[in-house]
Amino acid sequence: MFAHTDVEDSPWWVVEADSKKRARLNCISHLLSRIPYQDVDPPVLELPPRGPADPDYERPPRDSMRYVPERF
Repeated sequence: MFAHTDVEDSPWWVVEADSKKRARLNCISHLLSRIPYQDVDPPVLELPPRGPADPDYERPPRDSMRYVPERF
């Protein structure tokens, strides 16, 4: 099936997916390895001094916000 469409310009990649977690991590690792990059040293940032905390601030109720589930 892949023989006619798996060409150098547009290759097919097969993922062993008996373990879905490993398959996902392998896909992410493979995709990132295919992108050429160079390490870049970020510039040193100079931040202004932090101002005083606002004494009138009240955090909104937690149930009024959407949270990403904590899985790990």
